[in-house]
Order: sequence, then structure tokens, then C-alpha cells
Amino acid sequence: MSSIAVELDAASTMELVNAASTIAAELARRAAPESAAACLELAETLAAATDMHEAALAGFIGVVDTGREVQRWGFPSTQSWLRNRLGMRDSRAKERLALARQRHRLTEVTERWAAGELSFGYAATIAGAVARLDDQDCQAAEEILLGMVDQGFSAGKVATFGRRIRDVITERDGTEAAPRDAKRGYERSWIDSARSLDGGRYIKGWLNAEDAAIWDGTLGPLAKPAGTDDQRDLSERTAAALTCVLSGGHRATKVTVICDLDTLTGGQTPARLTDGTPIPAAQARRIALNAGVSPLLLGKGNIPLYLGHRERFATPAQRRVLETLYPTCAVQGCEVPGTLCEIDHVNGWALGSPTDIDKLALCCGWHNRYKHTNPQRLRITKDEDGRYTYRTRPPDRGELTFAAPPTRTTATSHPPPWQRAA
Repeated sequence: MSSIAVELDAASTMELVNAASTIAAELARRAAPESAAACLELAETLAAATDMHEAALAGFIGVVDTGREVQRWGFPSTQSWLRNRLGMRDSRAKERLALARQRHRLTEVTERWAAGELSFGYAATIAGAVARLDDQDCQAAEEILLGMVDQGFSAGKVATFGRRIRDVITERDGTEAAPRDAKRGYERSWIDSARSLDGGRYIKGWLNAEDAAIWDGTLGPLAKPAGTDDQRDLSERTAAALTCVLSGGHRATKVTVICDLDTLTGGQTPARLTDGTPIPAAQARRIALNAGVSPLLLGKGNIPLYLGHRERFATPAQRRVLETLYPTCAVQGCEVPGTLCEIDHVNGWALGSPTDIDKLALCCGWHNRYKHTNPQRLRITKDEDGRYTYRTRPPDRGELTFAAPPTRTTATSHPPPWQRAA
């Protein structure tokens, strides 16, 4: 049986994290007590401790995000690192990243959270509510929302009021409040806008399923992060994408719907977008009525047939095939859509790789350059459908100025390998 002896005041942050990891592993292995009353008390105590662990984790993530450490490890963004290295769902990764980025503005929330006086749920709700506010409005919103917490409102109620805060600011600035959603039906799309005093414009609306598919197909690809230096959140990138389309700078954005011929002739087999989103057969036929139809012939196993020749640059037909195979960049975890990626010779054109369809992949501009300058840090595999996946390797130990992060394995009483190496 392992034991832990840690002097809290003298222990380093790494020693405390290792101790917490070892205790968590031992606790997870133990069976819960048979007494329901005891389990209730233990659950409340452990949940409060978990909230304080989340406060520490937000601090670590904030330093990683500010220092742009994840780019050195081949990840395009901190959110991508949270999803692929820490195994978080996308919604959870967004929530923790918002907390990490807002905690320096939410001083009272951060203090109460770290002291165990505020739960993670309340902290995340308040951080999400103030993400789009300036510093002055952020302080006012923090005071109001913490007041609601003290009055016993649930996290859901606080979140609802947090969304309302934006409308309150709109009214404070003298602009007309947008109509309530309940006054609208959910068959026809609608958009309302109101001009602010500084010349800006507030926009609010709702799109039905068909219009939403056009929105996603047009703005979705343009709203992806532009590269490792792009620190805008999704809302800011979406606004920039809309402005790009309205100004004609989107360069003939298109919506691609993949379906069987039977679907176009009356069948009920659903179609799909290039990112895998299902489209009802009837909706696919409506879209086809307003668009040119370009067939893409598939071979056995739905593998696209060869279309190109042995030449330096891939043909437009080959690109269409690759966009079907690669909804996003071939690098695992990269979110840049395939329609905005470059065509990459998997084994390198300079090394003699032909421009054949089974030797090509789609890679975003940043990772294409990364692959050229750091070939030793990519591991390339190919699945049975002919799709390549590029996986990044961590930097060599000699290149690191700090100890490499550990893999997510069960903690033991033995010192971890990165600590032994030190």
C-alpha cells in the first residue's frame, strides 16, 4: 500500500499535483461505502474539492494559453489541445478556456472559487456571461450575478439572467430592444437588428433548418481560426466571416451536399454535408433545384475513383475528391475545414511523390509548413478508406525548456518519468 507525506507549506506545485493525482487514483479504485447517508456527505465534500481543483486547473490553462505553449507541440489552439490531449468534450473545453481567459477580470469570482465558497458551475456561468463585455460592464455584471448567487438562484437562472444582461446594456445605450423569441414562429427565418449609439449594430434572429444549412456551409468554413496567432473567439470570427461574405470577399463560397442518385430521384436515403451533418432527402432535393449538380463517382466501398495524372499540381477534380475525404485538415485535432486547406503530397513532391489521388491529402497552410520544417514530428497513417491522418509527436527532450507534460495514465506512488528524468 502506498503512502504520501507532503508538507503543504514547503511543497512545490508539482509535488502537490502529484500528491493530488495519487490520492485521486486511490480514491477511484475504492468501492463506495454502503451507507447512502455517508455517500451523500462524501459526495458533497468531494464535489467542493473538485471545484477547487478546477480553479487550479483554470490557472494552469491560462498560463498555457497566454504563453502559446501548445503551438510548440503542434496543436493549432488551446481548445484543440484540451480536446485531444486532455480528452475533453468540445463544450467542456470551451467552458474551461473561457474560465481561464476571464478569471483575471473576475477577481471576486476567482477568490471565492479558489476558497471553496463558489462552485465551478457558478464560476463557469458568470465567465460565459461576461466574455463579450468590456471591463467596466464586466465589473457591474460580476456584482449583479454574484448577488443572485448569494440570494440562492440556481446556476441555470443565473445563466438566463447573464444572457439578459446584454439586452439590459442595449437598453441602457438607448437602442431599441429586440423582440422576444416567443413572439416569432419557428417556420420562417427572421433577423432583427438595432443600431447602437456608437454606429454599431446589434443583431438577433433565428434560422430554420434549410437556411441554417446555408449559413453553416457559407460562414462555417470562413469562421474557423485563421492560424496560430488568431486569438478571436467564435463569435468574433463569425462576425468577420459575415462581413467577408457581404463585401464579396468570400470568393464564391459553396455548399456541398453529398447524396445518392436515388435520393435526387425521389428516394428517402439522407444526404450529408462534407462535415457529416445529415440532410433530409427532401431538403437535399430542394437545394439541388437551386444549384448546379456535379456528380462524384464512387468506387467499391465508397472510395473515390482516380481522377488525376502525374503532374505537379492537383486538378480541380482531384481537389473535389479530397474535399469529400477530408472534412478538415489531415492533422489530428486541427479544425480548419478541408475547403480552405492546401493539397499536400503525403511523401513530398521533392522526394518523388506523384500527384496521384492516393498520394495526396488536405492540410491547412500552417500545418503544411509545419510538416515541411518538422517532418520528424509527424506520424502518418492511412485507414482502410484511403484517408491519411497526421499525428504530431512531442518535441525532443533536448528542445524543451520545461519538463514535458505527462500522459493521462493512472497515478502511482512512484515518481513519474518526467520527474525522474529531472
